[in-house]
Amino acid sequence: QQSGRKYNLFLKRRLRIDKRHQSKDSIFFRDGVRRIDFVLSYVDDLNKEWEKKLERRKEFESNLQKAGLELETEDKKESEDGKIFFVKIHAPWEVLITYAEVLNIKVPIRENDIPPMVENPLDCVLFPLRLPEKVMHPEPDYFTAPFSKDKQELYLINDESTFFSPSMRNRIVNYILTRCPYGTEEGKKKFGIKRLLNNGTYTAAYPLHDCQYWKKASDPNCDSERYTLYMEWARFLRFYKEQPLVLIRKYYGEKIGIYFAWLGFYTEMLFLAAVVGLICFLYGLFTMDENMSSKEICDPAIGGEIIMCPLCDRDCEYWRLNTTCESSQYSHLFDNVATLFFAIFMGIWVTLFLEFWKRRQARLKYEWDLVDFEEEQQQLQLRPEYEAKCTQKKKNPVTQEMEPYLPLTSQAVRFCISGATVLFWVSLIIASMIAVIVYRLAVYAAFASLMENTQTLQPISGLLTPQLATSVTASCLNFVIIMILNFFYERIAIWITDMGKP
Repeated sequence: QQSGRKYNLFLKRRLRIDKRHQSKDSIFFRDGVRRIDFVLSYVDDLNKEWEKKLERRKEFESNLQKAGLELETEDKKESEDGKIFFVKIHAPWEVLITYAEVLNIKVPIRENDIPPMVENPLDCVLFPLRLPEKVMHPEPDYFTAPFSKDKQELYLINDESTFFSPSMRNRIVNYILTRCPYGTEEGKKKFGIKRLLNNGTYTAAYPLHDCQYWKKASDPNCDSERYTLYMEWARFLRFYKEQPLVLIRKYYGEKIGIYFAWLGFYTEMLFLAAVVGLICFLYGLFTMDENMSSKEICDPAIGGEIIMCPLCDRDCEYWRLNTTCESSQYSHLFDNVATLFFAIFMGIWVTLFLEFWKRRQARLKYEWDLVDFEEEQQQLQLRPEYEAKCTQKKKNPVTQEMEPYLPLTSQAVRFCISGATVLFWVSLIIASMIAVIVYRLAVYAAFASLMENTQTLQPISGLLTPQLATSVTASCLNFVIIMILNFFYERIAIWITDMGKP
């Protein structure tokens, strides 16, 4: 108790320091000790909903403090536009260890003593692609285990303020925010920061970066990992360098780290496919003059003597085959003997890509302590929206615990609506494909007639054939349709998912 009183007295003295002495880039409370783990922002606008929003905020922030979080509010005068309030949130040690056990977060118990891998003989060749060791491995590797409050002496807790990484702290606070109640409306208990963001009570909820990306933090205790990532990874001139996956995982978390690991591996494999594709293209370029089909089409004695039927019914005339001489030569660049080899190669490439990615993924799982991670563990942490809508409970035959569930009738209705929605969108896609086919058939004759009767297009008729013009415009139309449908796909998919499993 005496140490606690001394700490509180210390905080009160620190709070007396002029706020102007603190940098706006600081990631700490005004006392300079407690780290900001999350920030809520809101605009104090005087509209009809003002009193209701104020009441929600008071109740929500009061419940956050009851959950153990510490809050500090910055007045709107401190914001750049003078309109936004900021609520800074700090998770103290007791909150962190409590929810680390709930979330089954893995923490270090012992430094890894396994000898490193033998150096690759090609390391000297790949040295220009490497990053400095302090960037690739910013901290030692550890053996880890799920955290337990009763076994704190087993973990490597050298400093409580840095034991949990920023991504872990953010995850814990976000878990509390999504489950914190803020009152009762229409006889139903309301909770979660997502609802408060949707109804405008708060305008944003986000964790802070550790510094500006273009300069290091002024605080010597800050690692400035964001600055390191920008200088060594996120800049365009570093596109050829390997990715600091360990640092990405430490700063952004495992999900983001896995994504960039996949993206980097995919790019590496695509480079191999691009080299083979370039070789096939160069083969077509060097053999273009030797292509027998193009020679016969361009030969006046062969292609010049072959009369072709009109491309349209009324306005088009008969034409000679050798008028497509140049287009046949250019088509040989992409349609030659090597194209068959490239098609076979890509079939093998896809299989190898999947198998090698499984291997890379398994290695990352081991290195990042995700081997025994089960999605079911995440499923046991039910989403607050699901808990709110599923008021009925039944015993799980496997875990023998009471869990919320949806009645069969409700599931059937949701399944029918989801099925009808999917069927409608599949029908819409099929209709779009048929529309593009009809477009190609209708426009082909129109382009043929236009090029036949337009004198200004005659000089380029050898390059811009009706077939090419139809293909290009149809591709553009396909692109527009795909972009429009993708815009709705994401929203419909989220809506179907939330409705099927609220």
